[in-house]
Amino acid sequence: MEHDKIKHLVEEALSENKDLFLIDLKFLDGNKIYIEVDGDQGIALSECIRINRYVEGSLDREEEDFSLEVTSPDIANPLVVKRQYTKNIGRILVVKLAETKVQGTLKEVTEDDIMLEWSAREPKPIGKGKVTVVKNQTISFADIKEAKVKIIF
Repeated sequence: MEHDKIKHLVEEALSENKDLFLIDLKFLDGNKIYIEVDGDQGIALSECIRINRYVEGSLDREEEDFSLEVTSPDIANPLVVKRQYTKNIGRILVVKLAETKVQGTLKEVTEDDIMLEWSAREPKPIGKGKVTVVKNQTISFADIKEAKVKIIF
């Protein structure tokens, strides 16, 4: 398989819809091509089919047999691309860092980091009892080991 040619074909297919972006492109054993794409507003099945047909139609099965899978991301999988973070602003993320785990609403995404916000109960500064406070934490992409959208039913 010509990996560069296939990557170029995927990029061409994605360029037809500027809302779409590539998450993963893998070349697996047995000439299996795995393409994972997403969109800023999600991705329709029809777009996966269109990308599949575009790539498959540009390759010759007589020359080399292959299997091709174009898929949308699994909600249980971690976020991989910065554009996925931007897409999920306003959702609750569970972010694993080297030593801890942080959970909060994704409020902001910049080129280098994200900002999470959450509520916590803390002891009152004066007197007995607790008070609810809003906390924020800015986390660098370099420090994120894994980030997943929390699924709420």
